[in-house]
Amino acid sequence: MDETTMEFFEKRMELAETARERMGIAAPEPSHLRRLAEDFLEMIDAYISDARHFADGGDLLRAVEAVSYAYGWIDAGVRVGLFDVGGDDVRFTLSE
Repeated sequence: MDETTMEFFEKRMELAETARERMGIAAPEPSHLRRLAEDFLEMIDAYISDARHFADGGDLLRAVEAVSYAYGWIDAGVRVGLFDVGGDDVRFTLSE
């Protein structure tokens, strides 16, 4: 892939990693929603890890796909209220 793809990947990766760091679980312990939020976090972390692995191996197409999936999980979790993002409607799609 070309330099433009790498730049795109790096920007998406930075966005996903920053978003992941800023999120907090909104659901109380113990609750079904808490367990669901933790499952979402596992998926997010796995896709971020996969994205870095693919990029390190030179497979930028799969790296972009993986980081896009990670951000999809992030945004979905925020949208349904599993995560607290402090009202940040720039990085996240809030429900209202």
